[in-house]
This record gives sequence, C-alpha cells and structure tokens, in this order.
Amino acid sequence: MELEQKYLALIREAQRREMPDLEGIRLCFQTLSLATGIDRECAALLAPHGLSEGRFVLLFLLNAEPAGLAPYALAERAGVTRATVTGLLDGLEREELIERHADAKDRRALCIQLTHKGRHVAEAVLTQHGRWIASLYGNLSTPERTQLAALLDKVAGNLRGAAP
Repeated sequence: MELEQKYLALIREAQRREMPDLEGIRLCFQTLSLATGIDRECAALLAPHGLSEGRFVLLFLLNAEPAGLAPYALAERAGVTRATVTGLLDGLEREELIERHADAKDRRALCIQLTHKGRHVAEAVLTQHGRWIASLYGNLSTPERTQLAALLDKVAGNLRGAAP
C-alpha cells in the first residue's frame, strides 16, 4: 500500500528524530491512508448520483422508513446536528429526492419522506454501495475478517486510554 505523501514526510521526520516504534507509526499512517482512500472512492461512487456521504446516509435512513422521519430523528440516527440535517435536506429537496410534509399528528412538526425518484435513487445506490463495500474485504477469508475485526477493536481500545 502506498502511503500519502504527508505521512511519508512524517515518517522521515520520525526516523530523523529516532523516535521509538517506527513500525507503529507506519501502521497508523497506513490505516489513515486506507481510510482516506476508502473515503475518496466512496465520494467518487456517490458523485454521479449527486450525493455526498451525508446525503447518502439520509437516503438510506429514509428508505428504511417509508412513513418518513422527523428532521430531529434523522439527525439523531445519522449522528449529526439538526443544522447539518437541514442543509442536507435542502440539497435533497432541490434534487427532488425528498419531500417535507407537515406531520399528521403535529402540524407544527415536519415529516421527511422520499419521493418516487428518491426511492429509485436510494435503491440503486444502496445496492451498488453494498456491493462495493463488500468487495473491499472480498479477498479475506472468514478467519482473516474475524482477526482483522479483533485487531481493529484492540487498537481502538488504545484510543480511549491513550495519553499524549
């Protein structure tokens, strides 16, 4: 795997300073480079559909709830602020992928639903995206996937207790 230029520069500096555990530093930068590559490829796959990752997440959530969801519920489920959801919904509405309706129980509240076009886009992108995500780990055996998941959990545990 090729590391990003900025990480190569940081590794060279770590070597110059003779920092301990250069292999650990390299693994961290390898992980970050992989995550960046996945993000980049994800964005490239979503772009032809006029979607960002945030818009995609909202389509995914709305597709699972045909009756619709309130903006606050979308924000909560997506793990973003209400202001962020409002901006994402504005874009999806301009693309005619969602509609805002007054909630049947509380006319002061909004209910967001996919349009027919939105449902069609969501289904197509969810299928394509699911296949792509699965293909990222397609050449790993079940034991390798289990081992990778355990190793990632182990490293994540270091984040919670890590001190600078």
